[in-house]
Amino acid sequence: MTRTVPALGTATAKGSTLQAVLLDMDGTLVDTEGFWWDVEVEVFAALGHTLEDAWRHVVVGGPMTRSAGFLIEATGADVTLAELTVLLNEGFEDRIDRTLPLMPGAARLLAELSDHGIPTALVSASHRRIIDRVLTSLGPHRFHLTVAGDEVARTKPHPDPYLLAATGLGADPVRCAVIEDTATGVAAAEAAGCHVVVVPSVAPIAPATRRTVVTSLEEVDLTFLRELLTETVR
Repeated sequence: MTRTVPALGTATAKGSTLQAVLLDMDGTLVDTEGFWWDVEVEVFAALGHTLEDAWRHVVVGGPMTRSAGFLIEATGADVTLAELTVLLNEGFEDRIDRTLPLMPGAARLLAELSDHGIPTALVSASHRRIIDRVLTSLGPHRFHLTVAGDEVARTKPHPDPYLLAATGLGADPVRCAVIEDTATGVAAAEAAGCHVVVVPSVAPIAPATRRTVVTSLEEVDLTFLRELLTETVR
């Protein structure tokens, strides 16, 4: 399995504008954003509480400490943050053990990046125990390193995870393409200085400077990413 690693040195092609591709996991590569919400609904139902659907947009894409803490406060449930974290992780693991659908275009994109030797990192707010299970389906060999939400002092929406990934790949964040699906992840990537390709999963996200919105990963390939970075890094 891959782990977060220190700087690997420069692992990029000389003269290439695109130096690395950094990818989110839930909702971006694997169709699991709905899994998290379903598990949260089930766990809180067992605790005697009903979650409001409007809260889904509050908790999507963020670190578990934030989403779990919000739900505890919103419902008044008699459960600690540590206890709820265990319940949510166990429920999610049970879900992905049964099925783990990849997003359309994910397998093809990862294979293309790997075949062309493009340095890649998986950057997720999910905990290490979850990432390592998902990697068995994505293929750990597809990533040069991975960054988990419980391995950084500040996870998304802070830039730290993406800055750590870029450093680990020996890449300049400005020359990194990030692929994300939520506003929280986009905020983290943009704060790190990366160009972001957004495939919105739950809530719409508008295009902006150094932010390109697509409807599916099927629209994204290596040529697409290189052209984006060539246009913006001049």
